[in-house]
Parts: sequence; structure tokens; C-alpha cells
Amino acid sequence: MSIKLVAVDIDGTLLNNKKEITPEVFAAVQKAKKQGVKVVIATGRPIAGVENLLKELNLKEHGDYVITFNGGLVQDTVNGNTIVSETLSYDDYLDLEFLSRKLGVHMHAITKKGIYTANRNIGKYTVHESNLVHMPIFYRTPEEMIDKSIIKMMFIDEPDVLDAAIAKIPEQYYDRFNIVKSTPFYLELLPKTVSKGNALLHLAKKMNLEKAQTMAIGDEENDRAMLEVVGNPVVMENGNSELKKIAKYITKSNEESGVAYALRKWVLK
Repeated sequence: MSIKLVAVDIDGTLLNNKKEITPEVFAAVQKAKKQGVKVVIATGRPIAGVENLLKELNLKEHGDYVITFNGGLVQDTVNGNTIVSETLSYDDYLDLEFLSRKLGVHMHAITKKGIYTANRNIGKYTVHESNLVHMPIFYRTPEEMIDKSIIKMMFIDEPDVLDAAIAKIPEQYYDRFNIVKSTPFYLELLPKTVSKGNALLHLAKKMNLEKAQTMAIGDEENDRAMLEVVGNPVVMENGNSELKKIAKYITKSNEESGVAYALRKWVLK
């Protein structure tokens, strides 16, 4: 049974270490499109951080979709019509903001409009995220966040500081939220039902596809959910060693155009 839907992570997967789409990856994606394969970017980034890549890969045509905020928002890429949208409540925000202060890590919350932090001394990884996804940063006190539609929150800090904080997160937070590490300095906190996997399942159902017709390509823990639900999970050579245990295939690294290799070897005819 041929593969009809391929979900692709961005950082460490689609892009090389210079944050570029290589000519090989571009060519393979275009060939997949011509064969009727739906290529969907699935990322923790907000839509603003994906627009340039969608344009570069010609993924803004009728029937194209994008998964952003680790599954918190799924849209069609032509009109921006919402397919899936889930947000955190204000009480969720207050609890997680308090937890970040208790653990001693920097924190920010992200909406469709920007990045909001209650840290007066804005963390350098909040600035990094702002530059990466092309979104403005706003300083707001917790009391000023009551009317914001928050799609996800992030604990961001130096890897050793963040790891020490993660070890102290009470189990009750894992019961309430989907908590995934996307880079050594990013911990993402989302509604419990939100994941790249659930978003991908929704799209596969919408397209009337069977599990065997789906593939996902990723490299980090926030990709685990989508790798677990597809029939053909592919992990990058540069990917997390634990993820490789659930992979059906291991492709080349992002520096070696691993997405192109995966498409040519297991998807394209």
C-alpha cells in the first residue's frame, strides 16, 4: 500500500544545521507532490515561524495543511481555516507560571499574536524563540494574561538548569498536561489532548487514509507521538537514540538531506 501522507518535523529534520532546505530536499518534496503525496509540516513553531518554509516548498496550494504548536493548531495553508485548535485556560497559565518560578526557570506563553513572558529579565532563549519564529515579545504580568488565548507554554533555560527543573516537576502536572522536550533548552507544555500524533490522526481521518498510508519523519521527543501513530515512522540519523527504538526506518542526518533520502527510498515510485 503506497504512502499518501508524510508529516515532517522542521528543526533537525527538514532543515540542515544552517536552517536551510537543501536542493535535494526541495526536489524530493516537489516530486512527492506530483505523485499525489500530501507533505505536511508538523512543528512546535507557531504559524508565523513556518510561513516562509511553506512558500519555499510550494505547500500553500488547495488541500495543503500545516500542524503547528505541536498539534495545538492545524490549519489549511491557503485560507488559514482552522481544522483543530486547542488552548490552555487562564488557570492553567497561572499554575504553570507559578511552577516555573518555584523551579527557578524562565517561562513564556505563546498565542497566535506573540510571545508573552512574566520574566522582567527576559531569558535569552525567549529572544532566540522570537527570532526563530518571527514573533514579537511582550512583557505582561500574570494578571494581564487573563484575556489571552494561549496555545502553549514553554519553560526555557540552560540545559543543565532545565534538566534539574524537569526532575522536580510533580507528577500531577504530567496528569494535566502534555509535557515534551523539543530541544535541550525547551520544555513545551500543552493541553493534555494536544500532540503532533493526535493532529496527524485527525488529518489522516479527514483524508480517509489507512495507517499503512501514513509516514512521519522526526528527530526529537516532541515527535514521538506522531511517530507512534503512523504506519511508517522514520527517525533521523541525528535523532534521539530513544526514538530510534520505535522507528521502522532510520534515514540519513539532516546535514545529509535525510528527508529527501526517506522520500526517495520509501515513498517515491
